[in-house]
Amino acid sequence: MAFPREEYDWRLGKARALMNAHGVDILLADCAELMTWLTGYAPSETMYRVVLLPKDGEPVYVLRKLDEDPCRRNNLVARIVTFEDHEEPQLAIAGVLQLLGMEKARIGVDFNSYSFTVRSYRRLMELLPQAVFVDLPDASDALRWIKSGREVEQLRAAAAIADKAMGAIVHDIRAGMSPRDAAAIAARTYLLEGADTGEVGPIVRSSGGHEFLHGGLGNDRLEDGDILHVELIPKIAHYCARLMRPIFIGQPSREMDETARMLISLQDQQIVEMKSGAVASQVDAILRQGLLKSGLRDAFPNVTAYTLGIYNRTPRSSDFSRVLLPTSDWPLETGMVFHLYASAQGLGFSETVVVTEDGGKRLTQFERRLLSSQA
Repeated sequence: MAFPREEYDWRLGKARALMNAHGVDILLADCAELMTWLTGYAPSETMYRVVLLPKDGEPVYVLRKLDEDPCRRNNLVARIVTFEDHEEPQLAIAGVLQLLGMEKARIGVDFNSYSFTVRSYRRLMELLPQAVFVDLPDASDALRWIKSGREVEQLRAAAAIADKAMGAIVHDIRAGMSPRDAAAIAARTYLLEGADTGEVGPIVRSSGGHEFLHGGLGNDRLEDGDILHVELIPKIAHYCARLMRPIFIGQPSREMDETARMLISLQDQQIVEMKSGAVASQVDAILRQGLLKSGLRDAFPNVTAYTLGIYNRTPRSSDFSRVLLPTSDWPLETGMVFHLYASAQGLGFSETVVVTEDGGKRLTQFERRLLSSQA
């Protein structure tokens, strides 16, 4: 298990405090990240499944029979009720709620959960006509924004794998190799170092200003003068750290080095200001306005940071429930963790950063410069 029982007790208490604030009797959690956070385990969405958390008593996992064994081995807090594949998940869930005496309850659900479909909502209302479904806005994400010390350590361990994988790529990459070769180096390092999977992020030949960031993996051969953009996203116990670096194939020009130094300098200023209580939009402005004023970018449509933490295999590859934008009028809090990234002129740098009372602290530790295949 990634965490001891007391960690989950703290999380359940935090969830129950939210339930009490909204006057609900039981929480229906179906977002994979929240299910993992509450219990330590979440299966795929092959069939609908939930964790039911009453105000009193133990949580109940309701899931398909085939997932019972891994659930039993990977969760410390919930009892398990299963259904077979020919049975309807919503009917099984309604049956458990009735057994718990919750057929007339106020049931808290995050209506913004990607798992809580219109069909599931309507079917549960049909099966539980006397129940009241109460929206808990963004609860699936908001409960997890502030990380415990143990969670930060998991992210730190994932960040160390990102550092090692980046170093392996820089050591081995040469002209004539492809982005796919770099991805294979990273995946091998992930698995040897204990990551959950060998899944790497975007590793592509960069082009233009920042359009390359979400490019697809290719077999094109790298030539002298190319820039290989590497984003690494290793996970340990589902906790994902992220790291971006540009690797120049050959020897970069002085102008390119100066651009890299500008990006790094502005991002360093952001990290310094990521103190508990700082307004997110003001931290965002350091990089956004700095790059626009410098002329390195003539437009800035994207965020400068987004939330990191638990990343299950879900429809979304990044958690944008908390991001740095000009409209982000909320305060940073100690224990929040972000993927902070800066890009311009074909270069991209990023770090995994935790907010503290004294400013941001980098969990990723790889050297911050424009890397070269000839270094």
